[in-house]
Amino acid sequence: MASGTSREVLGRGLAVLWRAIREQPRIFAVAVAGSVLFGLMVVASAFVVGRVVGDVVVPAVASGSVGTGALALAATALFGISLLRVVGIFGRRLGAGYMQYRLQAAYRRRVTRRYLELPLSWHQRNATGTLLSNANSDVEAAWNPIAPLPFAVGTLVMLLGAVAALFVTDWALALVGLAVFPALFALNVAYSRRMAPRQARAQRLRAEVSGIAHESFDGALVVKTMGREAQETGRFAGRAGELRDALISVGRLRGIFDPMLETLPSLGTLAVLVVGAYRLRQGAIDVAELVSVAFLFTVLAFPVRAIGWVLAELPRSVAGWDRIRRVLDATGEMPYGDTRLDRAEAGPATLTFTDVGFAYEPAEAHLPGAQVLGEVSFTVPAGKTVALVGPTGSGKSTIAALAVRLVDPRSGTVRIDGVDVRELTADSLAATAALVAQVPFVFDDTVRANVSLDRPGIDDEAVWAALRLAEADGFVAALPDGLDTMVGERGTSLSGGQRQRLTLARALAGRPRLLVLDDATSAVDPRVEAAILAALRSAEAGGPGASIMVVAYRRATIALADEVIYLEQGRVVARGPHATLLATVPGYADLVTAYEQAEVDHDRQRTYDEVAPLTSGLEVDR
Repeated sequence: MASGTSREVLGRGLAVLWRAIREQPRIFAVAVAGSVLFGLMVVASAFVVGRVVGDVVVPAVASGSVGTGALALAATALFGISLLRVVGIFGRRLGAGYMQYRLQAAYRRRVTRRYLELPLSWHQRNATGTLLSNANSDVEAAWNPIAPLPFAVGTLVMLLGAVAALFVTDWALALVGLAVFPALFALNVAYSRRMAPRQARAQRLRAEVSGIAHESFDGALVVKTMGREAQETGRFAGRAGELRDALISVGRLRGIFDPMLETLPSLGTLAVLVVGAYRLRQGAIDVAELVSVAFLFTVLAFPVRAIGWVLAELPRSVAGWDRIRRVLDATGEMPYGDTRLDRAEAGPATLTFTDVGFAYEPAEAHLPGAQVLGEVSFTVPAGKTVALVGPTGSGKSTIAALAVRLVDPRSGTVRIDGVDVRELTADSLAATAALVAQVPFVFDDTVRANVSLDRPGIDDEAVWAALRLAEADGFVAALPDGLDTMVGERGTSLSGGQRQRLTLARALAGRPRLLVLDDATSAVDPRVEAAILAALRSAEAGGPGASIMVVAYRRATIALADEVIYLEQGRVVARGPHATLLATVPGYADLVTAYEQAEVDHDRQRTYDEVAPLTSGLEVDR
């Protein structure tokens, strides 16, 4: 079983290397050429050294004098070979490094591009830490064998040349070489077989450690407020300990095999000296040939290790490649059409849902997906505001995602101005509809960059206009560097309401014809929220005059809508003006009243938190 596994890993690893060679053939050829030159010069140097000893050193010792011409010739030969070895090393290392880093950069781009192509449902089934590991450590692991690969190929050529030279020199010494070289290969194969499962486990644990760390950092607020620091530290420490043990196991195995790989060529050298001395006494070889062969075995030890390095890296390379292929081969991308909506009309868009059904894909493929929406139909007329209201889990955020095509419906159609969103080009859809999500995301960049996103045509004037519409111009003007202020990772230097208004301004800067607000102003003061929504609806007030679909909770927000869509369990239960639903739909009235009471309690608690310290101080003074 182990042998079969080893052969499988070897075969798959060689397939990964062959892919690398096919993708970078010219660079690989340069690297191999340098390695072959180095290998041939190693063999040549052994025989040059032998001739120098036999033709220069031994006669000089015997006569007590050194011939200047012979010495100069020997020095020139050794210098020339050394120079060619340097050229070979330079070509090999430059080519291998260039090839490895190009492949890593190319596959990081491919993995990242694939992330952007895959639908939101795929990302929801995969931990962020794992995805980071795929694009980073897995890519590195997949192409790590590229560094020693040209050296290993050159070493094979060198070994063939060495064996041929040994047979030319003496058959008995050649037999010693034939015994040592296969033993080195066998030792390397045994090393790879035992290393494969250790490397695969270590690579998997790297991703798990990355995932836990990312989750802990992302959830720092929850961890701190819930007092879970010790538990999270323990969870991370447990997995980090497993990774440590796995890497120690890898290092221990290397510690066992490395001395063996170093010792075997030395034993070969010793065997050559014993056999060579016997052959020398028989007159079969001379001193120069014996020195050449002994020196050859001495210098072969390091290059032969290159083959072991490649074999040792193959298990980790296969593990990394499998994880990369899982991303590259993932299905479910949403291809765009070729229809464009005419922005020249510059009027509000009409959004239409017709018998839309949707179910999120399960975490495991063999399980059925949970139905979220069933036969949802409604229209957001051009220039109107429609509020989506419903209890938690009724499908409001899913409808928002469908409207801007973050996901596609399982049944039915979503249309903008009568065109199925699946038929629109990506650029046209992005220019027509904008989503401001429930949780605002702010890049670690300047205010200007967060609003403009380097989109063409959005200059500082457009940025300030969007900020004014979002009621964000006041706090941005008060920032130390205005538009050039760095807001920190995820906007940590801003309050929740400021982040929401900044992300709203980002959407408005593109002048969308359809604006989808998924509870996007929940952290904003109700008065400010009312002013924002009023400005958005009014083109005369500088707003886009866009159609607006808003997921709403506050009564004040709901009351601003032209129509309210009330949802329960993924279906439209009622629709109409807020006042009508409040009077005729008990479930709607209870829900809105509960939202309103929760808002009052929240405001009361916030006022208490602000006033309590002052009251406590007065009581102490009395």
